[in-house]
Amino acid sequence: MRRLPRGYVDTSVLGGTQDEEFREPSRRFFEQVKAGGYVILTSATTLRELAGAPEAVRNVLADVPEGSVLEIPEQVEQEARALVEAYIAERVLGEAREADAMHVAVASVAEADLLLSWNFRHIVNYDRIRKFNAVNALNGYPEIEIRSPLEVVYGDED
Repeated sequence: MRRLPRGYVDTSVLGGTQDEEFREPSRRFFEQVKAGGYVILTSATTLRELAGAPEAVRNVLADVPEGSVLEIPEQVEQEARALVEAYIAERVLGEAREADAMHVAVASVAEADLLLSWNFRHIVNYDRIRKFNAVNALNGYPEIEIRSPLEVVYGDED
């Protein structure tokens, strides 16, 4: 039996369902999840960020079938903190972007198949992706595929 791809979804993808620019691909991604194409991984970091989001954004995950969303255990987040420090030490991101670094670190430590984000400046960025993966390799973690939702839904209408 084939294992479904596990996609770590940061808060920008959830919020993207309510944003004019990102609405269509974000919603199409969640439709793929509902159809059994992906399992979503969430973290305490994502849930903390969601606490301050509008109700429509907080409710996105409530529409996903049970078993299609897995919360990453707290011990994985604790382990990821060291990787965040490594990203900052290697200047992949500055200290002010610690939450963004945490999303990448948690997805990496949890061995997600991919991380989905609309944050092109700090996460979905060719140079940063290479640096995140270099730091991962130095610290014994696998490479992480970092994509925007558009990249995983493009062409699904064929």
